[in-house]
Amino acid sequence: MKLSRRTILQGAGTLPFAIASLRTGALAQSAPAAQSAEPPPILFVHGNGDYDALWMTTLWRMESNGIARDRMMAINFTDPNARSDDKVEQANRSSTEDQRRELAGAIAGLKRRTGASRVALVGSSRGGYAIRNVIKNGGAGDVSHAVLCGTPNHGVFATDDQPNSEFNGRGAFLRGLNEGEIEVTPGTAFLTLRSDGMDKYAQADGRFIGKPGTSTGVTVEGPELKGATNLVLGALDHREVAFHPRAFREIYKFIAGREPARIAIVPEQSVRLSGLVSGTPGGVSTNRPVAGATVDIFRVDPETGERMGNALHSAKTGADGRWGPAQVEPSWSLEFVLASPDAPTTHIYRSPFARSSEIVHLRAARPLGAADKDAGAVVIMSRPRGYFGLPRDVVLLDGKEPKDVKPGVPTDSAATLRLPASEVGRNIVAQFGEERIVARLWPASENRIAIAELTY
Repeated sequence: MKLSRRTILQGAGTLPFAIASLRTGALAQSAPAAQSAEPPPILFVHGNGDYDALWMTTLWRMESNGIARDRMMAINFTDPNARSDDKVEQANRSSTEDQRRELAGAIAGLKRRTGASRVALVGSSRGGYAIRNVIKNGGAGDVSHAVLCGTPNHGVFATDDQPNSEFNGRGAFLRGLNEGEIEVTPGTAFLTLRSDGMDKYAQADGRFIGKPGTSTGVTVEGPELKGATNLVLGALDHREVAFHPRAFREIYKFIAGREPARIAIVPEQSVRLSGLVSGTPGGVSTNRPVAGATVDIFRVDPETGERMGNALHSAKTGADGRWGPAQVEPSWSLEFVLASPDAPTTHIYRSPFARSSEIVHLRAARPLGAADKDAGAVVIMSRPRGYFGLPRDVVLLDGKEPKDVKPGVPTDSAATLRLPASEVGRNIVAQFGEERIVARLWPASENRIAIAELTY
């Protein structure tokens, strides 16, 4: 699909107010009528290589619409990355059965905690595979609603290569999930949310999976399912169809049976933050706890990034990898300093946290590599809940569009700036849309990296 600058900008301009395009499959199921005003408990399921912290803003929006915090949960898969061959064990990676088993346990736990007979599941990308796998293999009675956001239900590719990859639409795993006249399990209401051409994992050409000019065998309609309610959310990217405010509206409406009272997040007067320190053993991101890491949190000036006093909170993680809680105000910009064993000291700058969260997870930056050898300072601008799209988005790092963000279909969630040692100590502005973070440069010679981590 060839996208012109005009097409991308037109799509971006309609995002905040777009009406979703409805595509209802043959024999589509309708959402079950609400038995009471209270929606079922909701369990959020992250995608490949991700963690539960990505659902933080969605949880905040749910809370802002009256959903009790203790009636929601986000699973944190132990090993979130898929195996290259689903049938062959790989260190620090999970099979489809591993994920099914972990999710089934989380469902049982949420049911026990709330006393509910059924729960709603919401999954991003690969998380939708685990949801479908649980429901199809005996779990339908436990699940009232299933919302699949950008899940490549017919594969990232559908070819004769890599027959045991769970992402292969012709592979045994997805053929098993999709067999039958309809592709959903009766008794559970299914909703799919997809992009209109801006999802890098739903493209006809293989350039986004390292095979330019090769047909993938899939299309932009790949996330849709026969028998589900299928919505198209315009120019949102692969992650945004789960975490964008536009996606929240559809998730809430489908589960609650009514429009949300508000989309904006309502700030709390006092905010408590805590989370997990995890690592990347062997270069593979996991959600396994890291012991012996130190976490220091500072309030910083939002205009300069300079620290405003001593640390607000200091902790050293134990075997469970947890830090916190730290008490902050919803208007404070923060710097998290993470010193994790065998990793660079990472200075993570964040915009204010509007509400409390127990999933403010921290992971050290990647090691300084060959590309950084001549740099006096390295700063990374990171967007975990979406990709940078040019010219769709306003993306500025130190006042310029990052050179390592490719235009067109959004594919990059991080941009890196390397500067000479003479620049150490000055501030750097990271701007994405209306979110603005001011970070400071730290000396690479001391094995330090700065990250401006966007919340939205």
